[in-house]
Formats: sequence, structure tokens, C-alpha cells
Amino acid sequence: MRDRIVLATIMIIIGLLLAFIHLVVPVDKLFIVVFLMVVYTIMLELSFTHQSRKRKKRPQRLNYNYEPSVCIMIPAHNEETVIAQTIENVMALDYNDFEVMVIDDRSTDNTAQVLLDLEEKYDGKLKVLIRDKDAFPGKSAVLNDALKLSDKEVICVFDADAKVHNDFLKTLLPYLAPEDVGAVQARKIINNKDVNLLTRCQNNEYTLDSHFQLSRDSINGAVELRGNGFLVKRSALDEVGGWTNNTITDDLDLSTKLHLNAWGVRFCPQAEVYEEAIISFIPLLKQRRRWVEGSLRRYLDYFFEIVTSDIISLRVGFDMIAFLLEFIVPVILLFQLCLQSFYFIKSDDNQLISTLSVALGIGIFMFLGIVFSLRKYDKVSLFQAIKQSIETSLYMMFLWTPLVTLIVFKVLFGKRDMKWGKTSHGLAQESHKENIPVETKC
Repeated sequence: MRDRIVLATIMIIIGLLLAFIHLVVPVDKLFIVVFLMVVYTIMLELSFTHQSRKRKKRPQRLNYNYEPSVCIMIPAHNEETVIAQTIENVMALDYNDFEVMVIDDRSTDNTAQVLLDLEEKYDGKLKVLIRDKDAFPGKSAVLNDALKLSDKEVICVFDADAKVHNDFLKTLLPYLAPEDVGAVQARKIINNKDVNLLTRCQNNEYTLDSHFQLSRDSINGAVELRGNGFLVKRSALDEVGGWTNNTITDDLDLSTKLHLNAWGVRFCPQAEVYEEAIISFIPLLKQRRRWVEGSLRRYLDYFFEIVTSDIISLRVGFDMIAFLLEFIVPVILLFQLCLQSFYFIKSDDNQLISTLSVALGIGIFMFLGIVFSLRKYDKVSLFQAIKQSIETSLYMMFLWTPLVTLIVFKVLFGKRDMKWGKTSHGLAQESHKENIPVETKC
């Protein structure tokens, strides 16, 4: 009920503010929201460019002597097709003091037996935890159970389909060394991006997200953990009470709790973690539904703490609140399109052209961001960047806009649940796995 009230209050306040601004300055409310989004994104980009220039003149000092003990945790639910390859990949990491703990979370396939066989093969180097069938569901609960069995200083979390280069820990750990940094996230990359249009768009979506993460990192903003390929200090976990069991996005919830307790979260693009993209639409829709709902609900769960905290930095707090617009804009846009289309059909006065112009402007803004990200991080040709950016912009608009709107209405009028939306792994075609690292970094 609390999240419902908070969301309704936020939407009413934003609506009243936009109506007031519209009275003072006769500009469509959508233009106002989009203008604020563009200004904020430009500020992030300018800050990122400024920081990049500073680091060229004065490179960032990293503590490469920071070598804490590390526990690598890999939750696995029905992952018999991929878990063995992931464990073999992780076991090849070039680092002195680490243990690997794999947790079978109530699997109904042969995952548990595969893990027990691997535990015997690695003879003490691999720990396997088999959870009871009636254990509390969810990745957070899995990680909390595993946390009780490890005394390592740093926890590393991988998904069951993760693949990394063997210098992953050595690349990532120096970013975690400062006393005020609680966690650091690696760059996520799709390893089967060439399977079809959906997988290509997901990879481009990840690339754009990496750029936003770097931009937020440049202002010491609210960098977020992405569930796969991140490190977190044990001391930070203990301070925030571990993972929250009653959440469907363990990573985003933990990110917010860390920020609220003055722990910094960093992003390291030099460390890369590869994972499979979903190859069909319905499973993708279920996954994204969970991401959207979990992201929105954690902001609502911690909203009062964010706006009233005297610990959280002003930049982080403002950054978090600014990203709430991700959920407000699609709802307003879709509502306006429906309303103005209705007026247009009735031949009444309408602002359909104005609304369509805003939608087009958002699309162009998104398109330019994807082109820039693909050119900068994936090093694709200009032609391919333009082509893929058109595809990805359409994919994001037609996927995210109705999905975010649906989730907003679910939060307002529906029932809160713990539906996870399990992602199936091991479906990628063998011919599209050439980018997966095996032992050494290219």
C-alpha cells in the first residue's frame, strides 16, 4: 500500500507542477518534461567529457596492491545446460585468494547433480550449496544463505551463464579499494548478439546503459549494480543488512541501500562480463517486466529515505529522483497520444501533431545516444551504428513505453507479487559464441 500511495502522490505533484508551469509559460507539458530530461542528459555528458579530459592529463590513481579475499557466488536455478561451462571459466581466474560457491536454488532439472559432480572434480576448491525445496524463493534469499557460509572480505556475484576474462578480478578490484567505495560493477556484454534482431537490440541497449553508467560515475552519482559481474565489500553488506529478500531486483535494491548508507558504487568498463541475450519476445517481455517493476518499486520503497537523508550526497539523491522520469514520461506520452488521437477522430481541436513531435524528438534523442555509444564502445562503422540505432530506438520505444505504463498501473491498482520471470540459458546457437572468453583476455 505504501508504494501505491507514494507513486500516486508523486504523479499528482508532478502533474500540478507541470500544470502550473504551463500556465506561466504556455508550452505543452510534454515539452517541459522532455526538456528537463535533455538538459540533465547533457549535464551528464559534459561532466563525463570533463572528467575524461582531466584523467588524460592526470590519470586516476588506482591501488593495484588491494588484494582482499574473494568469494564468488553463482546462484543457479535449472541451469544444467550452462553451469558447468561457467564454473570452468571462473575457476581459471588469475587471482590468488578466492573461493567459488555455487548455490542450487530449488532446481527441478539435473542442476544439483551436475554441481555435486563438479564439487568432487575440483576437490575442495568449489563449494556447493543445495537449498531446500521449501526455501524462500528469489536471488536475494539465495545470496543471503550463501553469505552465512563465507568469511571472505569481498563478494563477487555472477549469473549462471556468465563468462569473463581471467584478469577480471585484478581489473575490477582496484576500483573497490577506496574506503568509501562499497561496490563496483563491470560492463555487461551480450555474447550471442548476432542470433537475431532481438539479441542485437539487447546488446545495443546494454552498450547505451554502459555509457549512462560511466556518465553517472563521472559525477559520483547513483551508479547501479546490474546483477551479473559485480563486487561488493562484506563490510558494506553487513552494514546495509545484506540483500532484501522481498524484492524482484536484488541488484537495484542493494544499490539503493548502499547509496543511502554513504557507500559509493563505481563502474569499471575495462572489466567485462559476457552473458546470453534472450532470443524470443515473450521471455524477453517477462524479464523486462521484472526489471521495470523492480526498479520502480525500489525507488518507491526508499523514496522518503532518499529525499530526507542527510547522509546521501545531493548529487546521488538528485540523480535518483531524475531517473524517476523514466517512469513518468512514457505514461504521460501514451496518455497524450490516446487523448489527442481521440480528439482528432472526433474532429475536435487537438494537439496530436505536437504530441507526435515530442515522441519523434524522444526517438531522435535516443537514436543519437545509441549511435554515439555504439561508435565509442563497440567500435562499429558509422553505417552500422545508424542502422542498428534505428532498430534499437524502435525496439525501446515499442517495448519500454507500453511496458512502463503497464507497470505504473499495476503498482497503482494491482497486487504486489514476487513473480521472477525465469530466464532460460543455453539456447544460443553455437555459431554465435565466438566472443565468449575462455582463458585469456584478447
